[in-house]
Amino acid sequence: MSEERKRKIGIMGGTFDPIHIGHLILGEAARQQFSLDKVFFMPAGNPPHKRNRAGRAGDEQRVDMVRLAIASNPGFELSLFEMNEDGYSYTYRTLEMLRNKNPDMDFYFIMGADSLFDFDQWREPQRIVNAAHIVVATRNQTDPDVFNRLLDQRREEFHGDFLKLDTPNLDISSKHIRELIRNGISARYYLPDPVREYIRKNRIYLSSAENEEKVACSGKG
Repeated sequence: MSEERKRKIGIMGGTFDPIHIGHLILGEAARQQFSLDKVFFMPAGNPPHKRNRAGRAGDEQRVDMVRLAIASNPGFELSLFEMNEDGYSYTYRTLEMLRNKNPDMDFYFIMGADSLFDFDQWREPQRIVNAAHIVVATRNQTDPDVFNRLLDQRREEFHGDFLKLDTPNLDISSKHIRELIRNGISARYYLPDPVREYIRKNRIYLSSAENEEKVACSGKG
C-alpha cells in the first residue's frame, strides 16, 4: 500500500494586533496557489512583563479577533500553539515541534518580503528552512529583479525551498489601524466587520476617555 499524501499546512504567525484584511488575503492566496489543506493562523503570545501593553489588545482579545476574522473560511484554522506562558516563541522551535507532533503534515511558513531581506539574522534560520517550505509574499515597493535574485540567494545559502507567493501586497499595517482607531477615524474596509465591531464594543486601542466617547458616539471603529 502506497504512503498517504501528507497534509499541506500553511503557517501564518504574528501578533495580529489587530488582524486585518491584508493577513487574510495573504493566507488565502497561499492556500490557493500551493493547494494547502489548511492555513493555521497562529497568534504569538506576549511575555509576562508585556501583557498589559498600553493602547494594545490583550492576549485573549487578539485570539478572539483572529477567531472572528477567519470564522467564515473553512480553509483557515486558529492555532494557539504559540500562546504560552513564556511569551514569544522562536519560529524554528515552533516549526520543529509541529513537525515532531504531526509527522503526517508538510508545513509552509508564510512571511512577507521584508522578512526575506533579514532572514539570515533570524534565530537559527537554517533550522527554519529544514523544518518547512518558506513562502514569501512579493511586495509592490520591491523591484522584481532584486526580489528574485534574493530568493535565489537564499535558496543557495540555506539549500532550502523558498517559494514566491504571487499576490498584490496591500500596504496595511496593524500599527496604522491602531492609530486610526485611537484618533476616532473609521477603520472600515481595513478590518473584517466582526473584528471592527469587536474592537468598538470592547473599546480597544483607545488612548483616552475623549477618544472613547468620540468613537462610541460616531459608531466608527
